[in-house]
Amino acid sequence: MEGTKPVNKKLAAALSGGAVLVLALSGCSSDDGNDKLDSWAKQVCDAVKPQAQKIEDANAAIQKQTSDNSTPEAVQKTDAKAFQDMSDAYEAIGTAVDNAGPPDVDDGKTKQTNAVKELKGISASYADLKKQVDKLNTKDQAKFADGLKDVATQLDKLSQSGNDALKKLEEGDVGKAMSQQESCKTASGSPADTQG
Repeated sequence: MEGTKPVNKKLAAALSGGAVLVLALSGCSSDDGNDKLDSWAKQVCDAVKPQAQKIEDANAAIQKQTSDNSTPEAVQKTDAKAFQDMSDAYEAIGTAVDNAGPPDVDDGKTKQTNAVKELKGISASYADLKKQVDKLNTKDQAKFADGLKDVATQLDKLSQSGNDALKKLEEGDVGKAMSQQESCKTASGSPADTQG
């Protein structure tokens, strides 16, 4: 059983980096009172909240599989489901940002378009990772561990890249408006964020 353990730990570590991306959807609050922007932020935050939860749950499932003495089959099944859930969640967040229209800020349309493109791209990457996990050879411990290592490496790259457009979307007034939404505050999961 030894071979998969450290690799799945690496997978879990890489994953937690990726989850931060969505939970970045909250900043520090201010009371500028832009109703259009507040309404946009509410729409996006309300849609993001359940998806952020889905991503956290997928993360937790992979973390749990790491701590158990899991068989390759169990690891494969859990990881594949987690990647599918993450793919769906990022797709849904992309759709939410798309449906909300551009935020009422300078360059809002560009920021929105870039963020949607990025979110859909992340969704596609997780879907690819799921396909990769589905193909892993669970009968051969060493091959399975090697395959998992490749997945972990790609996941690591994915969690480190791909949130520039999201960061740009959340700069300035957009981030301030989002941070005032109850659903974004709770999505961040960190009490420190709500005090800014």
